This record gives sequence, structure tokens and C-alpha cells, in this order.
Amino acid sequence: MPAPYRRGYHHTKSKGHESMVSCGFCGKQVPRWKTFATYRGFRINDPVLMKQLDRRLISTFQQKTYACPSCARFRGIVKIGRSRVSRR
Repeated sequence: MPAPYRRGYHHTKSKGHESMVSCGFCGKQVPRWKTFATYRGFRINDPVLMKQLDRRLISTFQQKTYACPSCARFRGIVKIGRSRVSRR
């Protein structure tokens, strides 16, 4: 009888040496499959400034950064999977 779910371990599609990336918060070198991708940037709320800027340039204000597991847990990017009772 097959399992009612599929095992998800998707980073094995690329074979060979995993590329290392640096964490955007602490600078630690981590394999890319272990990291969590986040987007950092800022928003412009001033309507006068929005009219002066070109719409095509506004999307370049966002930058993709990677967070290591410890920084992702600390900053709330990823939730802790188990309850306090089962972690004991």
C-alpha cells in the first residue's frame, strides 16, 4: 500500500557540489539548499515621489537575500516546527 504523501527532498535535482551562499544577516557561509530566501528592500509611500519615479525602476529596489536556519528562526522567517513539549 503506498504512502498517502510524497517525500519532499527537492534539492537533490542538481547533482554535484552544492553552492555556498552567505547569510544576509550574520554572514555565515551555508549551503544554498539549507537557506531560506527572503526579499529585502524599502517602499516609497510618498505619492509625489511616486509620480516622478519611473515604474520600471521601482522593482529593482527589492533584493533577494538568503537567511541561514538560525537567523531565520530568530527573525521569524520560519516557525519552529515542534511544540515545546515534544522538544524536551
